[in-house]
Amino acid sequence: QNIEYRNPLKLGKYIREKIKDDKMYYVFLDEIQKVTEMQNPYIDYAEDKITFVDVLLGLMNIKNVDVYVTGSNSKMLSSDILTEFRGRSDEIRVNPLSFSEFYSFYKGEKQNAWREYYTYGGMPYLMSLSTHEEKSKYLKNLFSKTYISDVLEHHNISDPSIMDDLLNIISSSIGSLTNPTKLANTFKSVKHMPIASRTISSYLDDLIDSFLIRKAYRYDIKGKKYIDTPIKYYFTDVGLRNARINFRQQEENHIMENIIYNELLLRGFDVDVGVVEYNYKDEEGKSKRTQLEVDFVANKGSLRYYIQSALTVGEEDKRHQETNSLNRIADSFKKIVVVKDNIIPWHDEKGILYIGIEEF
Repeated sequence: QNIEYRNPLKLGKYIREKIKDDKMYYVFLDEIQKVTEMQNPYIDYAEDKITFVDVLLGLMNIKNVDVYVTGSNSKMLSSDILTEFRGRSDEIRVNPLSFSEFYSFYKGEKQNAWREYYTYGGMPYLMSLSTHEEKSKYLKNLFSKTYISDVLEHHNISDPSIMDDLLNIISSSIGSLTNPTKLANTFKSVKHMPIASRTISSYLDDLIDSFLIRKAYRYDIKGKKYIDTPIKYYFTDVGLRNARINFRQQEENHIMENIIYNELLLRGFDVDVGVVEYNYKDEEGKSKRTQLEVDFVANKGSLRYYIQSALTVGEEDKRHQETNSLNRIADSFKKIVVVKDNIIPWHDEKGILYIGIEEF
């Protein structure tokens, strides 16, 4: 019934007529991309167009108006909007539910809630579904019809099969170190398809722009510098990842790592993958140099946490394996090992905190 307001001039006029006094007005515009571009009737120049951007810029000049806009990934990404408004707008990212948010809606034991969460993720609509079939169908449709269709349309991708295969590879290797060149080599060796690494890089950027995946850079903790490559990719929602591969690869360690990464971002941290280099002598007495990994280096202002994700550290050898990198970091920032089990938090003799995933 509001189809006439897809005309940008009529939309702007309608909104302005509603603003009758100095009170604060909040304007919410959903699916803004449906507002069509039109010829400027006031200027006799064919290339001069009026779009929704002009409408919004006009509204932004009214002091008692606050405007909120959503749009489809197929027509515009949030990065496009930020470019159009050149610093005059703020991006509000609406994320899937965190585990604590999910559990606040869940009717059942926390352990069962965790199992549901790492299987189906945190898309809010899932809370209204009960069976695996319903949840699986919803997530698969969301993945293909909302995310992928939008990405293919927005970026005019000519060969969807490449994107399809790339998604399968990324979904099967969350939290693994990789880069566009390595992925291109995988296409060449496994798929027998010669794909340029720059094409892979472009497709990965498209998936990041659509908020389907995120990337974490490697940070040399001792050298205090970033390492260009390789990097890690994580899914914004693990349920979408699991649905993509038909819930086959349920490696709880990798899924847990992905969830911890997302949780840290939701808490406002900047998150990198840590690298600790050190020298040692081999059995022949020769000096060697190697690298150990810290799953996450989380920074927010003056805060920093070094975090390892591990299913269990019950055995002494396993505990040494998970803490070896942490113990080689010389600074005094807090070091944490997050485990799957619901344990009472405790510190070892070197001050490392051990905490269960649910408590974390």
